[in-house]
Amino acid sequence: MTEDATIGRRTGVSTSPRTAAMWAAVDEVVRVRSGALERPLKVIDLGGGTGGLAVPLAVAGHDVTVVDPSPDALASLRRRAAEAQASSRVSAVQGDAETLSSLIGRERPDLVLCHGTLEYVDDPQATLAHIAGVLALGGILSLVVPQRSAAVIARALAGQFVQARAALDRPDGRWGDADPVPRRFDRAGVISLVEASGLTITRAHGIRIFSDLVPSALVDSDADRAALLELERAVTTHPEFAVLADLGTSLHVIATRP
Repeated sequence: MTEDATIGRRTGVSTSPRTAAMWAAVDEVVRVRSGALERPLKVIDLGGGTGGLAVPLAVAGHDVTVVDPSPDALASLRRRAAEAQASSRVSAVQGDAETLSSLIGRERPDLVLCHGTLEYVDDPQATLAHIAGVLALGGILSLVVPQRSAAVIARALAGQFVQARAALDRPDGRWGDADPVPRRFDRAGVISLVEASGLTITRAHGIRIFSDLVPSALVDSDADRAALLELERAVTTHPEFAVLADLGTSLHVIATRP
């Protein structure tokens, strides 16, 4: 087990079925890029909130700047970093994608995380352009967005067939005006947006395929949670069942700046 994976296990990000597949992909690209550069990475976590990813990366030795518009979330981030004794490697900055270029100075980031953020911005294409514009050459974007297909299935399984049809038909992928998610994406649309920003996609896979559908009562033991976690990992990487990964609640895209 790698050092970063061990840190992820301690912080829980690698042991939760909701985050394990995502963390495994991030851990892999971080290790490879850090090894190639022979130094810790400079990371920006756009919309990183309370530091669920930033703090584990900082504990692993990387320098992470969390850019988020919420002062409350950034205050929680500072407390979490302090508890993990990682404050020296975590910076909290109030801002958004439009302020990235003024925040980074001359040292461009090796990695930008944009997880659970693109669905909230007014202009996803502009946000991706801002990210691509600040990334170092060879730098990496890790992007996580909600998928439309999962919402259609979830609403149908809940017996909300009208809502399922709305999520299928609406351009924004929402099941109705009360939907708490402001926008959902289709795989082809996300790939088009990322490529239009000038980045090259190296990986795109669905995550949280089963964990959001299985009732919590069925995973109340450590053995059940471990089995679900292993199933999530297996489906994400299985070469013959990519269609199942496309049904995940979220889509995780890894792209690089050529």
